[in-house]
Amino acid sequence: MPKQDWEVIIGLEIHSELNTKTKLFSAAPNRFGDEPNTNITEVCTGMPGALPVLNKEAVRKAVQFGCAINGEIAHFSKFDRKSYFYPDSPRNFQITQFDEPIIWGGEVICEVEGEEKAFAVNRVHLEDDAGKLIHFGSFAGVDYNRAGVPLIEIVSEPCIHSAKEAAAYAMGVKAILQYLDASDCNMEEGSLRFDVNVSVRPKGEEGFRNKIEIKNMNSFTFMEMAIESEIKRQILAYENDPDKDPAEVITQSTYRWDPDTKQTVLMRRKEYSEDYRYFPEPDLPPIILVEKDIEKIRSELPELPLQRERRYIRELNLSPDLSFILTSDKLLADYFEVCLETCPNARSLSNWLIVEFAGRLKESGKSLIDTGIPAADIATLVNLIDKGAITGKIAKKVADDMLEHPEKGPEQIIKENPDYQPLSDRKEIESLVDQVLSENMQSADDYRSGKERAFKFLMGQVMKLSRGKADPKAVSDLLKQKLQSHLQNSSEIDF
Repeated sequence: MPKQDWEVIIGLEIHSELNTKTKLFSAAPNRFGDEPNTNITEVCTGMPGALPVLNKEAVRKAVQFGCAINGEIAHFSKFDRKSYFYPDSPRNFQITQFDEPIIWGGEVICEVEGEEKAFAVNRVHLEDDAGKLIHFGSFAGVDYNRAGVPLIEIVSEPCIHSAKEAAAYAMGVKAILQYLDASDCNMEEGSLRFDVNVSVRPKGEEGFRNKIEIKNMNSFTFMEMAIESEIKRQILAYENDPDKDPAEVITQSTYRWDPDTKQTVLMRRKEYSEDYRYFPEPDLPPIILVEKDIEKIRSELPELPLQRERRYIRELNLSPDLSFILTSDKLLADYFEVCLETCPNARSLSNWLIVEFAGRLKESGKSLIDTGIPAADIATLVNLIDKGAITGKIAKKVADDMLEHPEKGPEQIIKENPDYQPLSDRKEIESLVDQVLSENMQSADDYRSGKERAFKFLMGQVMKLSRGKADPKAVSDLLKQKLQSHLQNSSEIDF
């Protein structure tokens, strides 16, 4: 059965650490990067008799997120114990929300390949994070600094049908969290993690087949790769055993992604909710929220990524794709807005930010903001191109130098390098045009006979001869003038 005859069903569980000053149930600092086991209290380490006290700010940030996705904020929600035994869980249970979460429903709207799509959220619940195992070869240690850090888990409906949709949805959630300042969303530090549930079924089949959960993804690229790999694996498994019960072909399991082999790898057979023996947390009262407080939080929401994206499309005439990429990273969107203060060319700015500079930084893993280049310098670079002070080819070289010397502005870089001085003297350009025409008479004849492609070739030859320094408009004007003049002279002779 071809791949297009299979339907892909994906659901995401997104875990986001909230950037509160203290942990969810204790006064220990919520801070990354400190020495192991220094940000802990009796509550964090599960000491007998230690009682949790709820962090009000974590509740407020959860409600903010619920309002941002137009979810239903529960007036009554409660905490539950989820039992599991692992060294990073000091109490041998996690405090989470099972059947009465703080948020029900909602949706995340984002762009997928130029098309706006809405993805339904099932629920959002508050819980605390586990500690972290650190491996030292022959033994392992546990750092409890992360134990008790507040999380919200955002559970989507199984409404996602491709790896690209999953990545777009995850980027949309990340952007909302950043705009709310609810989380720093640092995926390298584990502030944002994705568990991806994937299943496939023949198109037209009702009901869901067994799903595979891929745990702890912390990269959009790896997430897409893992989903694509898992889809192929499941389809192949079903096609190799067409007469076998589908539930036996794919058993519900937990996998991880191996970036070296580019395959999903089995971790364990999947637990079911009854395996965790949920029961109400006896040491915490329920969360009671009144409508007046919820509406106050809703009224104080900042501009959200979807609103900013639509503003860019409406006011700046940017494409939906460009607008989505820009607004999906709040730091980049804020940087772009600073650029706009001194450069009106929004389209060119967006291209330099997310294509030119991002492409140069791809292998380093850095963002443009990490480089330390002031936004005003990017704006100046685009303005210099628009004014004809430098050519696009020179601008690309200047951009390389800006990354190498972020303390230098583009004007200083151009001034210090004679090769970056644009060639605008008309007589010099005319001399280059004459040389190119004399060396490429066949291309000149091709243009005169109606082959437009020949003109682009001649333009390229002149720009190459000038090492990209000639003013493209002057080159184009002179080329057309000389070619047209020759054509008229030829016509007069023939007549």
